[in-house]
Amino acid sequence: MIIGIVVAAVIILLACWLIGTYNAFVRLRNKTEEAFSAMDVSLKKRYDLIPNFVETVKGYAKHERETLEAVIAARNQAVNSRSAEETIKNENLLDSTLKNLFALTESYPNLKADQNFLALQNQLSRIEEEIAGSRRYYNGVINKYNTRIEMFPGNLLAGLFGFHRKPLYEVQEIYERDNVKVTF
Repeated sequence: MIIGIVVAAVIILLACWLIGTYNAFVRLRNKTEEAFSAMDVSLKKRYDLIPNFVETVKGYAKHERETLEAVIAARNQAVNSRSAEETIKNENLLDSTLKNLFALTESYPNLKADQNFLALQNQLSRIEEEIAGSRRYYNGVINKYNTRIEMFPGNLLAGLFGFHRKPLYEVQEIYERDNVKVTF
């Protein structure tokens, strides 16, 4: 009789642990999806703004066609991303081409004084700040999720329940990790 009670108690405790662990995985997975969705909203705003920005620059920089086409191609690639991994890869490419576009605009003083350009640049700057915040939030949630599925004893169940590691949003370009050189 006592053995039966002990076995029943162990089974109940094990069942409670399994249910609690599974529910924690589901809760974290849903938070990762919500974090990605929040970042995706900011990215969509940027995707919508980039063509207007490029058209404004195009009026001043007619012979800089290659840079402008590269920005639009990178934007289209990012818009058509189908997974988190693909989005991260394509966003890094878009960030790189946008930096080239901003560098290009420095060569055109009339463009830098244009009111439409300045308004678009301010909007893009605000959106970039939103994206940076969304990426930080996404990485924080992903870090919690990945830690939870890799820590013992949860890692024993994570694979069994189909929970797998998700990618962090990381800097892909080596030169972006270099220290900024400030000279006077």
